[in-house]
Amino acid sequence: MSRVMLLALQVLVAVVGLALWQLLATVPIFGRTWLPPFFFSNPVDVGSQIVDWFASGVIWKHLAITLWESILAFAIGSLGGVTVGFWFARQPLVAAVFDPYVKMANALPRVVLAPIFTLWLGLGIWSKVALGVTLVFFIVFFNVYQGVKEVSVTVRDNARMLGMSERQLMRHVYWPSALSWMFSSLHTSVGFAVVGAVVGEYLGSAAGLGYLIQQAEGVFDVAGVFAGMFVLSAFVILIDIAVTLVERRLLVWRPDAGEARA
Repeated sequence: MSRVMLLALQVLVAVVGLALWQLLATVPIFGRTWLPPFFFSNPVDVGSQIVDWFASGVIWKHLAITLWESILAFAIGSLGGVTVGFWFARQPLVAAVFDPYVKMANALPRVVLAPIFTLWLGLGIWSKVALGVTLVFFIVFFNVYQGVKEVSVTVRDNARMLGMSERQLMRHVYWPSALSWMFSSLHTSVGFAVVGAVVGEYLGSAAGLGYLIQQAEGVFDVAGVFAGMFVLSAFVILIDIAVTLVERRLLVWRPDAGEARA
């Protein structure tokens, strides 16, 4: 399927979904409105709210703050996950010793950590960044760790027979093996980095998309809540596209799924 056709189908799904939402929220069917506007709003009102935010310039400050928090959380969490994942995979004893503690830390509910980070780091951006880091780190860590562990024994042994040093093995064997796993986790981590920032803003801040959503919710502005959610979703998609471009650049050697099947 061509990219144009795929994009057309994706747009069609969105159009059909929004049309159904508008229909069920505004047109009585069998004597009732199936999506009461007070609880669900409708796409026209949500779109009007988004346009008003951008036309007045109100949204830009909040977008910039959430973007900065998300980028910091994504970068710090990903770098930490890659580094520790490689280290644990190459040091089995270290991995065995710290394994229960990593699992315990990963099991902690992140929302419970948010007030603690606020207490430690204040209401500024760093409490939101810290929450985002805890969400991103473990996703990247486990994928990189598994990616290095999944290196083909045959490829590794052949490389050693050719006289590769540990540094060369890391560059030419372990790193390429982990890249696919790492980028798979990064696509998921993008959303979690933004979630961490927005949840932190929702629980306590004076700016950001989470703050906008919390303010709209406080006055029962359902259109404002949905508008914030739509802006947030578009925001995540744009960041994910950037990650995809980097992935294609670094994994240019990897065949496409269609080529691999052929």
